[in-house]
Amino acid sequence: MGHPGGLMHVGWSMRSSMRRRDELGDRRVSRQTALRMLRYARPYAAMIGLFLLVVVITSGIAVATPVLAGSVVNEISNPSERAGRVVVTIAGLIAGLAVLDAALSIGQRWLSARIGEGIIYDLRTQVYDHVQRMPLQFFTRTQTGALVSRLNNDVIGAQQAFTSTLSGTVGSLISLVLTVGVMVSLSWQVTVLSLLLVPAFLLPARLVGVRVAKLTRESYQLNAAMNTTMTERFGVAGALLVKLFGRPEVEAERFAGRAARVRDIGVRRAMYGAFFLVGLMLVASLAAALTYGVGGSLAVAGTIQPGTVVSLALLLTRLYGPITALSNARIDIMSALVSFERVFEVLDLAPAIAEKPNAVDIPKGAATIEFRDVHFRYPSAAEVSLASLEDVSTLDRKVSDPVLRGVSFTVQPGQLVALVGPSGAGKSTTAMLVPRIHDVTAGAVLVGGIDVRDATLQSLRDAIGVVTQDAHLFHETIAENLRYARPDATDEELWQALDRAQIGDLVRSLPDGLSTVVGERGYRFSGGEKQRIAIARLLLKSPSIVILDEATAHLDSESEAAVQRALTEALVGRTALVIAHRLSTVRAADQIVVLDHGVVVERGTHEELVAQGGLYADLYRTQFAVVDSPSVTTGR
Repeated sequence: MGHPGGLMHVGWSMRSSMRRRDELGDRRVSRQTALRMLRYARPYAAMIGLFLLVVVITSGIAVATPVLAGSVVNEISNPSERAGRVVVTIAGLIAGLAVLDAALSIGQRWLSARIGEGIIYDLRTQVYDHVQRMPLQFFTRTQTGALVSRLNNDVIGAQQAFTSTLSGTVGSLISLVLTVGVMVSLSWQVTVLSLLLVPAFLLPARLVGVRVAKLTRESYQLNAAMNTTMTERFGVAGALLVKLFGRPEVEAERFAGRAARVRDIGVRRAMYGAFFLVGLMLVASLAAALTYGVGGSLAVAGTIQPGTVVSLALLLTRLYGPITALSNARIDIMSALVSFERVFEVLDLAPAIAEKPNAVDIPKGAATIEFRDVHFRYPSAAEVSLASLEDVSTLDRKVSDPVLRGVSFTVQPGQLVALVGPSGAGKSTTAMLVPRIHDVTAGAVLVGGIDVRDATLQSLRDAIGVVTQDAHLFHETIAENLRYARPDATDEELWQALDRAQIGDLVRSLPDGLSTVVGERGYRFSGGEKQRIAIARLLLKSPSIVILDEATAHLDSESEAAVQRALTEALVGRTALVIAHRLSTVRAADQIVVLDHGVVVERGTHEELVAQGGLYADLYRTQFAVVDSPSVTTGR
């Protein structure tokens, strides 16, 4: 009889391969992908070579042990004067091979782990670094879960090409050749009869595998739906929406329905697996019985020795595993190659914002911003995204209409310039061209006299600080969020920045102070408190240029007043570009640039624009009739 654990492993491997066969379908992977994959193995070539050598030796040991066991039986059944010594010697040799096999198994596992984890590290860090460089539109279009899956599931699937798939295929091939070769040399008759039972195992296994694959696919889809539901409902914003508008009973019933189907599928898969494993063990038992029957008859007839029968029976237990593995080798290899292909798909998506090889640093303290006949349109989906990450069949290639058309203006050092206009006029887009969140389609944006496309990205980040209307805080401590702007800042510098941002007293009142975890997206703080922490982060960075993108748009009057005081501190001595939703907040601006449909239609001071009676005057009168708010001052 075969070893139950080994048979269970064969059964699991077979069912897993059947599932992957269904998932892959007729998919083909290019030769270029395979060659590119090998480049990732190059740094580990020596370790892979040693790994394969160990696989060959362990395969040889697996075949040698049954042969030695048969020799023991032969010595016992044909006693001689030196039979006892020979039996002890062979037993010692079997024990030595067992020890060697154990040591090699540990070595093989270590090599496998080093190769596999090394490749995972190389791929994961490369993908993570590459994704960080993608344009903002990539993230607005991509499903976050699909992107994370590339970093986890596909990267792990890719590394299996050099570990389990490589070792499994090579080991199975060597084991099969050696096992069949030795069995034929011992008794070709028994070997041929044993191999006749292989189709009786493989054919039903494939039929069962098709059904298991269908159930597995449905289970994956249901699990994905449940994961999506949980991700949406368990997020702070989603949980709040459910509490305000949702019906918990309906939510629970819908989730329970999907969970019940997954449960039922799990039971059916377990039963299919049980039938499969029982069938596998039955075939193995029948093959063993055939070996003992036919081989025993030959031994009684004196054609072969009794020990040969034992060797054949033991070798038979090592025959079905390699046959099964090799029958699915193509699927295993394709699975690994497809994982590589999906990883390469992300790596081949070129970042829209890239640093030139000869980029120059923006001079420290540079504070001039100049827009020269700037035109901009957002890229199409096909330019910045992947269909597989958006869960669509094809990407939209339609080119959008221009957002900006010939925008030109200059912000001198120390000035506060406000961008105003109706919703959709292009205010935020204009501001985000300065730190290269987007790149112009035509024209140029200059900082300190240098085209931002010619500047090093790091010097651009150092020169510019941004506070948006939705200040994002990571689920980390206040100190860690602040040090994101300046990692080497001392605690004293953190407190100074918090005090200048009008939030120091609040942080001191917290039990954990700077070590307080802000919660997911900063939800443990109010909107005004988050904004002031973000302003403290900006003050810690100490840029020469500040961009405020409607930083007080969603705040109540009290919070807005506190944030305005913090902004006044933040703008002292700095060049400021302010996107204003509430026009009353920028009456003290040195210059107001009015945008409409991506075109500069007016510019001037508050008083000049009101006197002109144009678009700005209309917008201001409309808002002033509803609410007036504290004014941002420059501190000059």
